[in-house]
Amino acid sequence: MVIFDCNGVLVDSEPLATSVVSNAFMRAGFALTPDLIARYFTGRRPTDMFAEVEIAAGRKLPADFAVTVAQATLEKFRAELRATNHAAQALSWIRGPKCVASSSSLDRIRTSLETTDLLRYFEPYLFSANEVANGKPAPDLFLYAAQRMHVLPRECIVVEDSAVGVAAGRAAGMTVIGFVGGSHAAPDLADKLLDAGARTIITDMRALKTAIVDLRGW
Repeated sequence: MVIFDCNGVLVDSEPLATSVVSNAFMRAGFALTPDLIARYFTGRRPTDMFAEVEIAAGRKLPADFAVTVAQATLEKFRAELRATNHAAQALSWIRGPKCVASSSSLDRIRTSLETTDLLRYFEPYLFSANEVANGKPAPDLFLYAAQRMHVLPRECIVVEDSAVGVAAGRAAGMTVIGFVGGSHAAPDLADKLLDAGARTIITDMRALKTAIVDLRGW
């Protein structure tokens, strides 16, 4: 089975999402730029990010902060989100079971995939970190996805674009492909993903089929 992260892998969402949440933080009096958010929170659950910001700042976010961010993110995605280049082509090549396991809410996962016409490749196999106790880099989400799909963890290949996501896949006992083809990918991202435990790196979704075939042959 192939397990896909959503943000930054299937959809080119990271610049949009970090812009939305940074603007919300700024309005609430928290000086967090998109670059800072990307550096420290890429791949993490929003709830975990909000909790860590509150601890670091020593004060609470507004009571409606999470809801406001979620609504603004969905609106921006519906207006501007695009699929990662060649994602549909790559998905059409993959035979066998596949699913999405993302730190986002199910609403955001579904909206992302509907907006980019990728939902047809996965529905109903969408899994959110909100469904498990611990978000990435803990293995909970990937283990949950494997259990729900009735597949052993060692039989799973994960496609991830963040160090915390790679670490989660490795902690789950899965093989991980690092993807660095998103518009948000920094020059050192490949090294970070390899350091976190990625078995191989791809820069283009058209290389995914070959990478999967090669890894299954190991």
